[in-house]
Amino acid sequence: MFRLDEQFLKDIGLDSLPEEQKKPFLQHIYSELELRVGTRLSDGLSDAQLEEFEKIIDRDQEKVQAWLAEHAPNYQSEEAFGKLQQATGLEATDPRLVAEFTATKWLEVNRPDYRDVVAQVLDELKSEIISNRDAILGGMGGQAQPEPQPQQPVAPPAQPEDMPLPPQNSGAQPSGTPGDMPQYPTR
Repeated sequence: MFRLDEQFLKDIGLDSLPEEQKKPFLQHIYSELELRVGTRLSDGLSDAQLEEFEKIIDRDQEKVQAWLAEHAPNYQSEEAFGKLQQATGLEATDPRLVAEFTATKWLEVNRPDYRDVVAQVLDELKSEIISNRDAILGGMGGQAQPEPQPQQPVAPPAQPEDMPLPPQNSGAQPSGTPGDMPQYPTR
């Protein structure tokens, strides 16, 4: 499991970001990770599977309950449900909690490799951030020293603000500060 928090920033060498820019940067990373993971996970899924998953993440209660009845009728007694409930602090009957659990369970059934996909995408994103660390710190008001400029002009590395913005949160993930965001499981 991982968290997008102060430790994550330290791990990628961005713990010196100004305090007021840490939360927006982590939120951007979360959105980018969500977009990239979703894109990868959709590869190889049928249109019917994608439609079913979309209804689950959109909290279509009829679809959520029907899917649970077929695939996890005793979901409230599952350890994973208890852990998610504890992490979110939501009541066991809260539709947000039930939909979040259903989405995770759906991935386990339809994309059993999803944890590996999340880990791989996170590693790729970390590498991109690390390779652009100086530009990010410089562009966000950090204390990084400018690197010597080459004789011929070169395009600067992509800044976080230059990255395409992902679509609005589908509602599958609770909002809040990055440290409060759900932990994606990794290997």
